[in-house]
Amino acid sequence: MENRVNPGPDPFATARLDALPLRVAYADEMAAVLADPALHTYTGGAPETADELRARYERQTAGSPHPGVGWWNWVLRVRDEGCLAGYVQATVNVRDTEAEIAWVVGTRWQGRGYAKEAAAGLVAHLTALRVVRTVVAHIHPDHEASAAVAAGAGLLPTEEWCDGERRWERGGREG
Repeated sequence: MENRVNPGPDPFATARLDALPLRVAYADEMAAVLADPALHTYTGGAPETADELRARYERQTAGSPHPGVGWWNWVLRVRDEGCLAGYVQATVNVRDTEAEIAWVVGTRWQGRGYAKEAAAGLVAHLTALRVVRTVVAHIHPDHEASAAVAAGAGLLPTEEWCDGERRWERGGREG
C-alpha cells in the first residue's frame, strides 16, 4: 500500500460537499476563499496571494519526499453553490498507520456546519482505506470552534501537547 501514498488522494463526498483532490488550478479561487486574516488567528501567518498558493500547491501536489508518508489535500466544493469554500488535509504515515488532519473553511461559509461535515467525512474516508488506524489533529486550546469540529469528527482530546496545541485523537496508538 506504500506506493499508493504519494500519488494523491481520491475524491470523496459528504451530504453537501465534494472533496476534490488539490490541483494548482484552484489557487486563484482559494486565494479569495482564504483571504480573511481572521483565519490565521490561532495558526499564525497571513493570507497568501494566488501566486503564493500556486507555489504551495505545486509543492503539496508533488507529494512528500519521505517514503511511506503522503500529503493528501482536498479543496471543498459546496455542491449547491458550485464554489470552493475551504480545504481539508491529511498527512498520512503508513508505517505508523496514523493520519494528522486539518481543516479550514472560509469565513463566508462558516457557521453552516461545513467544517464538521468535511472533517467527519475525511475521517470516514481515511479509516475506510484501512491504511489509517489513528487520526489526530492539533488544536489551539482557545479555538472552541475547531474543538467542536474535532469532537464532531469523533476525535477526543488527549493530555498530549505539541507547540501549544492539544492533541485530539481517534483510534489510538496500536502496535
